[in-house]
Order: sequence, then structure tokens, then C-alpha cells
Amino acid sequence: QVQLVESGGGLVQAGGSLRLSCAASGRTFSDYVIGWFRQAPGKEREFALAISGSGRITYYPGSAKGRFTISRDNTKNTVYLQMSGLKPEDTAVYYCAARTVSAIEYDSWGQGTQVTVSS
Repeated sequence: QVQLVESGGGLVQAGGSLRLSCAASGRTFSDYVIGWFRQAPGKEREFALAISGSGRITYYPGSAKGRFTISRDNTKNTVYLQMSGLKPEDTAVYYCAARTVSAIEYDSWGQGTQVTVSS
């Protein structure tokens, strides 16, 4: 497993931007798919988007496409989530998680970072 630490959350006005970071340690970072999830108040945690170990393949569900961009720098063991055009409904705790390519589930999780979008 890898250890993950998120950062970059905060309070932003609607329409603004934030960049979240997910820093990893412990194992070979490029062996892991990294996903971003979020959990809004009173709701279940939901998958947002993910990136392959090499960074060449990204997975964007419809809700993230166009506003969120995921990238990674394996030399820095870090994955980034660039969010733009933020909406109040994007308010949530954002988590990054890791899994190996062969795994079905993510088994390493960060502690989360709060993103609050004001209207």
C-alpha cells in the first residue's frame, strides 16, 4: 500500500478554481491508479475521476468532464486535481485513493481535504 495525503482544499466562490494535490509515499507510485472521490454532506462518497499509473489514461465520468482535470507527476509522487467553474454542489470532502492495476477496489485512502464553494 501507499500512504496518501491530500492538500489544497479551501473556501472558494462559485465560478472559482482550486487545485488539489495528493502526495504519496511508501511504494512505487507509478504502479498505482489514483482516483479522486468526494463526499458531500449527507451523501455517500462518489467517484469523481482517476488516472492510470503512467498518466496516459484518464477516466472522467460525465459530471467531472469539462470542469475537472486530473494529472500526475511521478517524479514528485503527486497527483493533481484541477477544478474550475466550481459550483456550490461541488462542496464536499475530497479524497484521493490508490489501487494497483489488477485490483478492483481502491485500498489506500487519504484523510481528505474540504472544499467549500460559496454562492
